[in-house]
Amino acid sequence: MVTPFDDPAWASLTGPHAHFAERSGQVLRYQVDVAPFFALPPEPDHGVWVDVAALAGPGQTVTVHNSLPVPADWEVLGRIAGVRLVDVALEAAEDPEAVVLGPDDVPEMLDLVERTKPGPFRKRTIELGTYLGIRRDGELVAMAGERMHPPGWTEISAVCTDPAYRGQGLATRLIRAVAAGIRARGERPMMHAAATNTSAIRLYRSIGFEVEPRPDFVMVRVPGSL
Repeated sequence: MVTPFDDPAWASLTGPHAHFAERSGQVLRYQVDVAPFFALPPEPDHGVWVDVAALAGPGQTVTVHNSLPVPADWEVLGRIAGVRLVDVALEAAEDPEAVVLGPDDVPEMLDLVERTKPGPFRKRTIELGTYLGIRRDGELVAMAGERMHPPGWTEISAVCTDPAYRGQGLATRLIRAVAAGIRARGERPMMHAAATNTSAIRLYRSIGFEVEPRPDFVMVRVPGSL
């Protein structure tokens, strides 16, 4: 039986995030200014790569499940190993210093993401859910928010702290605050991390997340010129 964990992007785009979806045949993706994720059906047929190419465009880079054979004329750019973390004992709690971030905060959010590299974040990513931040002297120094949304679950993402403010527990506080909102909806928090990001995985495990298997992914380039 296929579960939302088998492909949270597919479960999100065919469920709570369907209004963000663009489709070509079998393949879905988030609108390009929202998120970079593509989603293939659980059992794609031989024409799926035609649909990927039509949706992405010639020369574009796409990330898909590693288990799917890549056509010989598609360039493989790299493989990504990751882990999924699920809430088993997280102490969710609102934070009095955390503020809800909105459209006017996006330039600062993009700047913080560029400096800290927590993962993909685009100008409309904020529309995927609630984003919370902590400010010091008016400056946004830490944030976290909600991204993919498989039914019954919400992914906590974009967890980042300005290097000058690390070591103060701001990321943990924001994760707990975002989780409090998720729990209030009767849903369960989840996260993703690169397998190489051992410090983040260690932190997430220490506050109540458990590591579960997740398929690796492969980055490929669609044949043709931009």
